[in-house]
Amino acid sequence: MAKQDLLLTRNIGIMAHIDAGKTTTSERILFYTGLTHKIGETHDGTATMDWMAQEQERGITITSAATTTFWNYAGKKYKINLIDTPGHVDFTAEVERSLRVLDGAVATYCAVGGVEPQSETVWRQADKYNVPRIGYVNKMDRSGADFYEVVRQMKEVLGANPCPIVIPIGSEENFKGVVDLIKMKAILWHDETMGADYDVEEIPANLVDEANEWREKMLEKVAEYDDALMEKFFDDPSTITEEEVMRALRAATLKMDIVPMLCGSSFKNKGVQTLLDYVCAFLPSPLDTPAIIGTDPTTGEESSRKPAEEEKTSALAFKIATDPYVGRLTFFRVYSGKVEAGSYIYNTRSGKKERVSRLFQMHSNKQNPVEVIAAGDIGAGVGFKDIRTGDSLCDEDAPIVLESMDFPEPVIGIAVEPKTQKDLDKLSNGLAKLAEEDPTFTVKTDEQSGQTVISGMGELHLDIIIDRLKREFKVECNQGKPQVNYKECITKTVELREVYKKQSGGRGKFADIIVAIGPVDEDFKQGGLQFVDEVKGGNIPKEFIPSVQKGFTTAMKNGVLAGYPMDSMKVVLKDGSFHPVDSDQLSFEICAIQAYKNACAKAGPALTEPMMKLEVVTPEESMGDVIGDLNRRRGQVEGMESARSGARIVKATVPLAEMFGYVTALRTITSGRATSSMTYDHHAQVSSSIAKAVLEEVKGRVDLV
Repeated sequence: MAKQDLLLTRNIGIMAHIDAGKTTTSERILFYTGLTHKIGETHDGTATMDWMAQEQERGITITSAATTTFWNYAGKKYKINLIDTPGHVDFTAEVERSLRVLDGAVATYCAVGGVEPQSETVWRQADKYNVPRIGYVNKMDRSGADFYEVVRQMKEVLGANPCPIVIPIGSEENFKGVVDLIKMKAILWHDETMGADYDVEEIPANLVDEANEWREKMLEKVAEYDDALMEKFFDDPSTITEEEVMRALRAATLKMDIVPMLCGSSFKNKGVQTLLDYVCAFLPSPLDTPAIIGTDPTTGEESSRKPAEEEKTSALAFKIATDPYVGRLTFFRVYSGKVEAGSYIYNTRSGKKERVSRLFQMHSNKQNPVEVIAAGDIGAGVGFKDIRTGDSLCDEDAPIVLESMDFPEPVIGIAVEPKTQKDLDKLSNGLAKLAEEDPTFTVKTDEQSGQTVISGMGELHLDIIIDRLKREFKVECNQGKPQVNYKECITKTVELREVYKKQSGGRGKFADIIVAIGPVDEDFKQGGLQFVDEVKGGNIPKEFIPSVQKGFTTAMKNGVLAGYPMDSMKVVLKDGSFHPVDSDQLSFEICAIQAYKNACAKAGPALTEPMMKLEVVTPEESMGDVIGDLNRRRGQVEGMESARSGARIVKATVPLAEMFGYVTALRTITSGRATSSMTYDHHAQVSSSIAKAVLEEVKGRVDLV
């Protein structure tokens, strides 16, 4: 791909809270760019980007769909790789992995709902990966729509710096078009041609003053980032040219200092062409993003690759999907070099070379075969045998590991079994494929009860998984009650000497360690094992110390109370001794596992449960009932805010164990007028009475087997 082509490439995603109109906006983009000739609708189940049966039935997006399309802007043809991401909190991982490989994003808001809880989550994810974005306030035709209020919320709730570059002409049912503050012209869409045609006219007389006021605000904001503009702004603002404003806006957007704000109504086909123009104008091309930084797996040193075809190849696999016709599709973003169909590529995680048999440019779930996917582009390949989400792909002679993605741990599990014995293989095959596709979905066999337990991010997530098993893999399942993914922790520090000795003729086994085991230090944030080696004078040889650490890491998978994993723990290896003949690595590993069991039993073991952040938007008159219900569910109400149109927002922290079926209960309490959204926050210790009930239930499950 030539440099010129890369300059005209945009890798963008559409991100937002559920129901802000992401998929509808994507559908309009496909329609106006000529990829589809009929507009699909989410509410009819005909949206191109929502191609899964479950998405069409429920009217929500579950997997990120990728599409390549083209748009003519300023006399040039731009190539846009577009990813439509889900808004529902259970599918956060889909958003996370899409943002990891995108250069820019369109943050979409509902003109009535404004900045909603999930809008905050995706905003923070985009900050994490330094993704520049533009804002698009959708649904301007709905009653209660207020563009300026959404801009204010973005400032207050997200701490963003929104800069309107258009203002609406009319609102609610009178929304006709927008005033472009850069060109100072009015754009009015024709209803009769589905918004495909529009007129550019002079600004209506009643809006001239308002347009001038907002243009001045825009110029003042942009001038802060361009000294030449600043001088002109103070001398004579009328001499500022359109090109100068565009250049300064683009520079400030790429630095993430400004978020240009647009508005429209995707459903009524107004505002999408302007959005496409400004995606091309302000969002980065692959050449605007700095070279990708990775590490050399052999030396551990940092290395970087520029977005050029002549560089060594580096690519990141960000999604795996099973397609009924071509088999397993791996979506990847090429950062440097190129990937050719029929060539071999090296996977740094598995250390194996893989043959890429075919390559595709994607259009939702249809594939267009291509021979090459070059630097800066997104595509999909077939033929990988061993690949996972987040794998780095590169040339064998120039290996590089790109920063992989972190995914939240699942918080809820259910036991599943096939309805008939002959479906057993089908079930395990289906679950393995789904776990491969989705890093937040895990499958494990409960050692004590022998059940297959599937875990995910929420009830909806697991619902969809069971539904997909039925449709795609033709497996009917019985499922148990939802179970919370508890963890264990210890509350006290215990010092202990553990000796492991085994004599059975010939060479024996010997290991001796003195350890202090307790809770982790406060500044140790990442969870897991905090291991400190304080052995002096070679009392335990250096080569055995990693075995001690490995023993504790392995043992932490099962806690001493009920076999739940140990969340975090600090181990200080103080001293010990060894036998010159009988000691080996395995002896020290087994000794550590024994020390863990003996010490944890004395270290005040306790259960911890997942706590969820909950936001409920409810009418004022139902607020007392909602709060009363949350108190019954062991919830802690942390704050109440006023939302628009007389509604109230209740923020609370609640244990997940109390929240099964909450959506239905909330509908009952508020006559269907409240909405809620819930995200995992942290694990917290449970009270002794609840711990006792949980442990009895676990014991009951084991006794049944």
